[in-house]
Amino acid sequence: MTQYESTDQLDESNDRKHAHFGRRALLGIFAATMVTAAPTFSKAAGFLRGGAGDIRRIRMYSGRTGEQLDTIYWIDGQYIPEAVREVTHFMRDWRNNQMIGIDTRTIDILTATHRLVDVSRPYMLLSGYRSPQTNAMLRETTSGVASNSLHMRGQAVDVRLEGRSVNQLASAAERCSAGGVGRYSSSNFVHMDCGAVRQWGR
Repeated sequence: MTQYESTDQLDESNDRKHAHFGRRALLGIFAATMVTAAPTFSKAAGFLRGGAGDIRRIRMYSGRTGEQLDTIYWIDGQYIPEAVREVTHFMRDWRNNQMIGIDTRTIDILTATHRLVDVSRPYMLLSGYRSPQTNAMLRETTSGVASNSLHMRGQAVDVRLEGRSVNQLASAAERCSAGGVGRYSSSNFVHMDCGAVRQWGR
């Protein structure tokens, strides 16, 4: 989303180190906030085994398309392919309907952050996947859009959450220690990505 993303020029060994550290931090958060009952959701009935277990659920809506997403994408140690595809479609580039597989680490960061802020309201998605064409257009019309934005890799999202301030949401995301977190208080949104652990904005 911003010029800060262009500083993410780490070598592969550093990427692996950050990814491993972030995964451990996320697992700790998921373990500490384990839900005890699995809510139902569309297309998931066949995956809900009993009423309890290790589940991960993501809830969002899009002000751009009017679509809503409420899906369990992980059960007992396994990602659910159909649910991940549902997330990918929801987070597509709404300007041209292009899509790319959304990195599951990004979905996990969103979910862990949502658990930490402890609200039932869904995220409002502002930007998920961004096609190269859209990114180029935004670079011409908006300041601070990176040429190599992680949005183009399906590794970044910009969201709002009713009932929580930018600082509250960003602070929760930073506790995940799993990627980049940007505060955009003047525009009322938080950027999260699964790149290097870093923070910016106010």
